[in-house]
Amino acid sequence: MTRQTCTFTVVLALLTSLALPTLVAPAAASTTGAEAGMRTAATDPLDKRKPVPLLAMMASHQKQNMRDHLKAVQEIVAAIATDDFATVEKSAGRIGYSDQMGQMCEHMGAAAPGFTEQAMTFHHTADRIAEAARARDRARVLTELGATLKTCTECHSAWKQQVVDDATWRRLTSAPQPATGEHH
Repeated sequence: MTRQTCTFTVVLALLTSLALPTLVAPAAASTTGAEAGMRTAATDPLDKRKPVPLLAMMASHQKQNMRDHLKAVQEIVAAIATDDFATVEKSAGRIGYSDQMGQMCEHMGAAAPGFTEQAMTFHHTADRIAEAARARDRARVLTELGATLKTCTECHSAWKQQVVDDATWRRLTSAPQPATGEHH
């Protein structure tokens, strides 16, 4: 088995062994009473994940980011198979930490204590993939990729999206209500 085939086989085994539950945006539903404006998916008593309350546009944006994270992982796997460390570094940079990414994580997790910290761990862990690529250390790239994917599965196992309306979002994040007649 060639080095390239071996690397691809190891990474493929790693990826296929991971059951990545998706963040689920509940279908829009009319709600009343105790739900206080929340739209929820069919209740699954076996799903013990904690909700991440998000406005619909935030949930959509988060899903787009998750899909790009997955695409970056795909690019990293393909690049390391050919020792293309520049592409590994570039793709890892898309999922690594930046001030903008940090602000986005804080905003998304504003109504879910603990979510922001877990999301930030993912991005900081992904930074180590880029560091390994700069060092041209193939084994370490794969090790750090494995560690990063572990943070993905831990997060997806712990959290699920819960789409809420604007009033509920404001209440959950303690954002002040706009004054009557105020436009934004």
